[in-house]
Amino acid sequence: MKPDTDRIWAGWRIRYVESVEKETGADAGSTCVFCRLPALADDEGLVVWRGELVYVALNLYPYGTGHCMALPYRHVGHLPELTEDEATELMSATRRSVRVLDAAYGPDGFNVGANLGRAAGAGIPAHLHMHVLPRWSGDTNYISTIGGTRILPEDLPDTFARVAAAFASDETGSLDPR
Repeated sequence: MKPDTDRIWAGWRIRYVESVEKETGADAGSTCVFCRLPALADDEGLVVWRGELVYVALNLYPYGTGHCMALPYRHVGHLPELTEDEATELMSATRRSVRVLDAAYGPDGFNVGANLGRAAGAGIPAHLHMHVLPRWSGDTNYISTIGGTRILPEDLPDTFARVAAAFASDETGSLDPR
């Protein structure tokens, strides 16, 4: 008998789906998950690094192992609204994330970018964030491409421990890429 691959259960995603609408309203700063994460303990919020204006957290619903995001603490959704200092630290944190994930996992490449606005694919468009996603040759197959389902070889708590340790032991200990 052929397995039913037309429906793949992912009931855990309902928390995300129900939260997105709350995070796009007028009082989004008070309900935004990205505004709440920094107040949580690092392991609870999956925060792997904290800077002055920006922090880095693992994606709770990752596209692949090690998928993290660099985010400003301030609730801002439009790239031109970032201050120069926020924009500089955001890019520096993104570069550091690539360096750290490269050291922790040794991937074959990276996807790095931002989805600005719902039409561009932003799940939470009201709070700007940069995705950093390690990639390996052959890491996508029919289930990711057609089924919209991700296969992760490592569970999120193990990924958190590994990436947080990599940030902590980053050689430079700074945002400077040298």
